[in-house]
Amino acid sequence: MTTNFDKSQSNVFQSIFTKSTLIRLVAIWSIVLLAFTLGKDLLSNFHTLTQAVLVFSILFLTIIIAAFGVVKQADKLAHQLGEPYGTLILTLSIVSIEVILIAAVLLGPGEFPTIGKDSIFSVMMIIMNLITGLCILLGALKYGEQEYNSSGTLSYLSMIILLGSISLVLPNFIIGAGNSVFTTTQSIVLSILITTIYALFLFFQTKKYKYLYTQPTTGSLENKYQVETKIDATKVENLSYNKTELFIRTIVLILMILPIVLLSHNMAAVVDYGVQTFNLPPLLGGIIIAIIVFTPESITAIKAALNNEFQRAINLCHGAFVSTVGLTVPAVLTISLITGKTSFLALSTTEIFLFLTTIALNLIHFVGKRTTPILGVTHLALFIVFMLLIFNP
Repeated sequence: MTTNFDKSQSNVFQSIFTKSTLIRLVAIWSIVLLAFTLGKDLLSNFHTLTQAVLVFSILFLTIIIAAFGVVKQADKLAHQLGEPYGTLILTLSIVSIEVILIAAVLLGPGEFPTIGKDSIFSVMMIIMNLITGLCILLGALKYGEQEYNSSGTLSYLSMIILLGSISLVLPNFIIGAGNSVFTTTQSIVLSILITTIYALFLFFQTKKYKYLYTQPTTGSLENKYQVETKIDATKVENLSYNKTELFIRTIVLILMILPIVLLSHNMAAVVDYGVQTFNLPPLLGGIIIAIIVFTPESITAIKAALNNEFQRAINLCHGAFVSTVGLTVPAVLTISLITGKTSFLALSTTEIFLFLTTIALNLIHFVGKRTTPILGVTHLALFIVFMLLIFNP
């Protein structure tokens, strides 16, 4: 005899594993398996430009298909769980997988002393200038002034200033182990400190102060808190009936994200070939890969801004960089201590200028409560300067 529980479980599976979702999963994982089966020779040793273009097109199309699948699942989770849980799942999934892959590179043969710094800085310039600028500009052009929660936004910026400065700027101004490298004691203490601060930030963000990371409503802060509390109570009630759906959607989300990050390394070989063939700046390859890896988060943030959910866009953009620093730096320092390999986290003089200007723009722009189009333009202008300095330092 079929019970109501069995029917509800069946409905959950039908709502998640739609025909389009199944086709998407089969298509992207078929390409992933094909990439690993063909091996490194075919995907990294290109004999003609036509071969490289063909491989790039297939990988790029697969990544885009997966990215839109990620956005779909992330939207469902965000509306079921509310903020900041929905965006946290998406952000932590992408950043965690990327950190694991960086760790795999560091633990493997060869020396890659700047991979951590290059990854963190590229993410900062892409997420906090290019994507944030697009979110502000496109959202403002569609809705005019968009509201956000300044208290929550400033807490993100305080984390970015502290963790970013400790990790990327401080090494330039210490004696350390020489050549702007942390000593063993400094690496241990800073790894523990950054991990602890990041964990506390997540704890406060998801507990008592989660209302600071939700879209503002009319009324006083106390009324907002009461409204959010009632909403949360309703969601807790619904959660007891939807735990299975939430769990499965999270797994599907990760299954959509994982191919993007895995294929990005094959994509890196194609991009490196193009960089060498056309004699382009080497750093450009890393930036392109960083953009590809964070495509799902970028699309979701822009979509949130276009849906007049600007606080969600902020949670995605600023949250991505906080998570990148909070997870990548301790991982890089710990692996360096274990393997004895040197890791350079110190920014160059030009990069420090771009870092401080990015921080200043974000502080000035998000100290208020509403956005205007010109704020987006300034972020995009800084990203153009960043790209200019790559091609013409």
